[in-house]
Amino acid sequence: KIYKKCGACHNYEKDSKAKIGPNLWNIVNRSKANAGGFAYSQALSEFGGMWNYEELNNFLYKPKEYIQGTKMNFVGLKKAQDRADLILWLRQQSDNPVSLP
Repeated sequence: KIYKKCGACHNYEKDSKAKIGPNLWNIVNRSKANAGGFAYSQALSEFGGMWNYEELNNFLYKPKEYIQGTKMNFVGLKKAQDRADLILWLRQQSDNPVSLP
């Protein structure tokens, strides 16, 4: 249900192409700004690091505040439970889901 907010701009199926935003398959513990076939903002490319659970939570709360200059035009998910549920669901979109903390 929560993913529907993301699905307008992102695919999550393995090997699917980027839409307005990059494919989210295998996003948990993936390096930031590295999905093929997508032109990332300079801000996100320079931010660096991995999309671990904490980083995803911070970004999904208020993307434009967390990474100023990101192209992601999404207001964010204010409810912690919504963010946790979405991240848990995204974790499952992988051949080898990352261990839970």
